[in-house]
Amino acid sequence: MKRLGLIAGYGELPQEFVEKAFQKGYEVVSVGVEGITNFKTHYTIPFGKIGKLLSIFEKEKVEGVVMLGKFEHRLVFSELLRLDWTTFNLLRKLKDKKPETLIRAFINFLEERGFPVIDPKPILSELLAEEGSINSIFPDEEALQDARWGFPIAKELASLDIGQTIVVKDKAVVAVEAMEGTQETIERAGRLAGRGTVVIKVARKNQDFRIDVPTVGEDTLKVMKKVGARALFLEAGKVYIVRKESFKKLADEFKIAVYGLT
Repeated sequence: MKRLGLIAGYGELPQEFVEKAFQKGYEVVSVGVEGITNFKTHYTIPFGKIGKLLSIFEKEKVEGVVMLGKFEHRLVFSELLRLDWTTFNLLRKLKDKKPETLIRAFINFLEERGFPVIDPKPILSELLAEEGSINSIFPDEEALQDARWGFPIAKELASLDIGQTIVVKDKAVVAVEAMEGTQETIERAGRLAGRGTVVIKVARKNQDFRIDVPTVGEDTLKVMKKVGARALFLEAGKVYIVRKESFKKLADEFKIAVYGLT
């Protein structure tokens, strides 16, 4: 399988995938979504136009599909009037509108039409958070205790498909990510608890790496710096770090400890 179709959401991870895939001998046909994707793709389509997406993949004869980047869950509710009939028909059959339900239905739809959705992890494996200190700032014991206390709570919430991020301070959960996204969750925690919070980001207990894999990047660090959060804990081997080397340098500059937990 050498010709892949990429459905690209917001963020730098889709673009980094294109670069890594090219280095490993893949050809990638990228499809962006108007108002969401923030880098230049081969094609751009409006949100909710699955019929158009299928036409592109058929024309380009892609052999597999990858989905990467952020698609805000709330778009499903705010953009209902823009959905084409193919998309609307897919959504109306679902038992709920949780992120994992939506994405699995979409995956099944693509695969039934001959486009297998593949795991991008082999191509992006070097971006995964490692266990232990990730940058040169080591978290203090109080931050580590908060993280170890909050880690199983974060795992449970992620597996319930609520969100992948929680913010903790003094062994109390300050904020839980839902539809608003990671950055807004961290900002809300800063308003509620002030400086010194700890951010924890994890995957679901049985994470399918084709679906909504947790990702952090420089934007995460910038909002942490803004609210005075002191440490970022990531589930080792399960969270992607975009532009990893520049991310680590910025974390050092901001004096934010980044640490991988299992």
